[in-house]
Amino acid sequence: MPFLLKLSRFTKAVPSSHASDERCRLYLITPPAFDPLAFRDTLAAALDADDVAAVQLRLKPADESSLRRAIEVLRPVVQERGVAFLINDRPDLAVEFECDGAHVGQTDTSAREARRILGTKKTLGVTCHASRHLAMQAGEDGADYVAFGAFFPTETKATTHRADVEILRWWSELMELPSVAIGGITPENCAPLVQAGADFLAVISAVWNHPEGAAAGVRAMNAAIRAALR
Repeated sequence: MPFLLKLSRFTKAVPSSHASDERCRLYLITPPAFDPLAFRDTLAAALDADDVAAVQLRLKPADESSLRRAIEVLRPVVQERGVAFLINDRPDLAVEFECDGAHVGQTDTSAREARRILGTKKTLGVTCHASRHLAMQAGEDGADYVAFGAFFPTETKATTHRADVEILRWWSELMELPSVAIGGITPENCAPLVQAGADFLAVISAVWNHPEGAAAGVRAMNAAIRAALR
């Protein structure tokens, strides 16, 4: 599968009502655990605050029924606002619930199998840690974007791979497939990632744990992205 242009299915899955011409955009990953009904309004407020390209539902510890319930509750909130809704590690559920795509890690469903399940019209993202080889392989296997990280310390999950900003610069200069930077990203430390060519910043704690609320977290991240691009 040839590499896609940086304005790929991922950025166009559902056009954002806040989208601009800026090349780096915010990509939200849900907290590791939450009550979907209680979280719904928080998510809506975050998406209404400023530009968000996508939301990835990531509930690794959840059982099947809890995951399905979370998709049912949150998918309309995301898609009705013109934001792409992706499911972590479950391309089958992404298809069943008419989500915009799925994201898989190196120990999850293989990228090749995920692409087969998703078909050609849904977005596929692949975790590549700090590996140029894994990123190249993901592109060959049909990924629509590759995710590098962790770039900074994070308490969200255990990390055994630390990425250097140079991998974003290398990828941006040589490849057309979009890249996502992840891992401990905040408004205070994101500028080098943006300037190195990251197309998306995947964020968890900087938004959901913001002291003034998730909407303020989204605004702060976007302000930092725009400042880095100037």
